[in-house]
Amino acid sequence: MTGPAEQPRELLPVATGPRTRAAVRELIGPHRALGLAAALTMTAATAVGLLTQPLLGHIVDQVAERRPVGALTVPVLLIAAVAFAHGIGTALGLSLFSRLGETALAGLRERFLERALRLPLARIERAGSGDLTARVTADVTTVAQAVRNALPELVRSLLAIVLTLGALAVLDWRFLLAALIAVPVQAHTARWYVGRAVPLYAEQRVVTGAQQQQLLDTIGGASTVRAFRIEDRHAARVAERSGVAVGVTKRGIRLLLSFYARLHIAEYAGLAAVLVTGFLLVRGGSVSIGTATAAALYFHSLFNPVNAALVLMDDAQAAQAGLARLIGVADLEPDADDAESVGRRATPVPGAAVTVSGLGYAYQPGRPVLHGLDLTLAPGERVALVGASGAGKTTLAKLIAGIHPPTTGAVTVVGDVGLVTQEVHVFAGPLAEDLLLARPDASGPELLAALERVGARAWAEALPEGLATVVGEGGHRLTATQAQQLALARLVLADPPVAVLDEATAEAGSAGARSLERAAERALEGRTALIVAHRLSQARSADRIVVMDGGRVVETGTHDELSTAGGVYAELWAAWSLSRALSH
Repeated sequence: MTGPAEQPRELLPVATGPRTRAAVRELIGPHRALGLAAALTMTAATAVGLLTQPLLGHIVDQVAERRPVGALTVPVLLIAAVAFAHGIGTALGLSLFSRLGETALAGLRERFLERALRLPLARIERAGSGDLTARVTADVTTVAQAVRNALPELVRSLLAIVLTLGALAVLDWRFLLAALIAVPVQAHTARWYVGRAVPLYAEQRVVTGAQQQQLLDTIGGASTVRAFRIEDRHAARVAERSGVAVGVTKRGIRLLLSFYARLHIAEYAGLAAVLVTGFLLVRGGSVSIGTATAAALYFHSLFNPVNAALVLMDDAQAAQAGLARLIGVADLEPDADDAESVGRRATPVPGAAVTVSGLGYAYQPGRPVLHGLDLTLAPGERVALVGASGAGKTTLAKLIAGIHPPTTGAVTVVGDVGLVTQEVHVFAGPLAEDLLLARPDASGPELLAALERVGARAWAEALPEGLATVVGEGGHRLTATQAQQLALARLVLADPPVAVLDEATAEAGSAGARSLERAAERALEGRTALIVAHRLSQARSADRIVVMDGGRVVETGTHDELSTAGGVYAELWAAWSLSRALSH
């Protein structure tokens, strides 16, 4: 039976270049005043710093003319003052640019997270959680580093290049012409590099996401991988996708090395041209030795900003690729299927809490896993779904919970639906905050009452700091049973009229299974419940049992009715009873 893990990946969208640039303008637009102040401060600081070279040239002229040592005092003091003013101005300008970048980045983060948290789970499943994980981690980090480091330094370098070229023209226009000899080589190098770097970094993001997804699939499904003895197959897939990622990284390194080699050619050609021009102008009496020295120093001072600007293009391209992936999610509109599913409402059966009518679903077009299901749940009724693996139980549960839109047919639920699965996430932070996610206005006694109801109050109060104990990543580690009780306590606090439990006790192991089953029974009191039963003991206590096979309902009735009917459920119950007897 085809399931979500086997469907082809449909990666989340990536914004186009024009849309990425437009989004950046939208983010920076409200902070134009801050951007203008940063630009003016950096321009002034860079211009002041360019006074150093003519002052050094003046010192050279003083020495060449054999002036007294005292004549050097003023230019030396001026150089010190210039260095001080340049340092203060640059620090202030970089600070303003950093503030601008961090403000814009914060806005992008908020837009991205708001949209990501609202994405339909079906959309995330189609893409694979690795795609979203790579964007939340690697892409956000890349963009943040670019905003904090690359952006201010790039602006500073570009200002230094423009103003230095202007200073060369002020000294003598022929020095500027000599310096511009390097420009064609640098421009060709930049164009050559960008043309290869943009698609390469975009490819790198994609293969990294694919690699992370494969790791998540393999590690998350480790028990299934072991059960079917397909460890070698999954290891080969991980190795294959890791090999692709390593290959793309190597291509990036080779590209960068070629980039540097071409830059060196431009540097030495330009410096040689400026030195030759200076020699000719000094010999012809057009400029002094000090002026020629200043010109050479100016061009030499261009090495760092030009190289920095071009090298920072490497960071810029990586950041642009990451930014496009973040904006692609931030701009994502609801899928047509998801929007259409809002209107797919079955005609509710009078007095029913859940109505399923003609329900069909396919993870891949033309390969349905559910076929025309009809089902109703009465208010307060507890229904157990049973069947062999691949029968379609989890898919039906997800459709009723609203995770997937139906392919055909419709689902109607009166009121909200709470879903608890065997995969429980414990959020990092105090245990109380983890519970308050379900009901932010809950009081302390209400939190304790919810824990008491699912049998978790004793161990929760026994934690080092009680409900204030930090749990989750980096905190106190909860057992599988405790984590599941926490999820059930959240269900109690959220208090939905309809609850869906998808094998919510499967991960507890035999020792905690019975306690979790009791906790689930208490959490479901007063609710309409659909239970995907991992253990048939849960089915036995249900008001009604629905047996699925091949994506269809094949039997329905109470435990006593079905266990004596000689059908599919009777076979499942016999096998279950035998396994229980043998285990004891």
